[in-house]
Amino acid sequence: MVKLIDINRIMQHLPHRYPFLLVDRILDIVPGERITGLKNVTINEPFFQGHFPEMPIMPGVLIVEAMAQVGGVLIAETVDLKTLGGLIYFMSIDKVRFRKPVQPGDQLIFELEVLKIRSKAVKMAGRATVDDTLVAQGEFMAALGGKE
Repeated sequence: MVKLIDINRIMQHLPHRYPFLLVDRILDIVPGERITGLKNVTINEPFFQGHFPEMPIMPGVLIVEAMAQVGGVLIAETVDLKTLGGLIYFMSIDKVRFRKPVQPGDQLIFELEVLKIRSKAVKMAGRATVDDTLVAQGEFMAALGGKE
């Protein structure tokens, strides 16, 4: 099932805003199973001023954060977070690997799948690619239902 989600709906699900909202669009989602999202990386990103001015590279931690935000949209489209108390919080990040630098002009594609989902936690595996080349991957555990 292909279901596009635009930035307005993404912002309904995530508390992040510029400059920390790192998801531009959801390309495909099967609630409770998997999601595909994208981020267009531009030279206008504020982190490129210092990382690194001579050779701009997107910080790996922000690639992981963007991947987690896509996962947050998946969970928000899967469970009723309001009945659980609001937000989604990172619990752990495991098996993260960075394979290739991400630079201005790249389009990051994030693919995440649910490994386990329980009433108060979810575990997902994710990959980030640029032009079908793996640039990062990892597993994420998140707690569901923190206070807003």
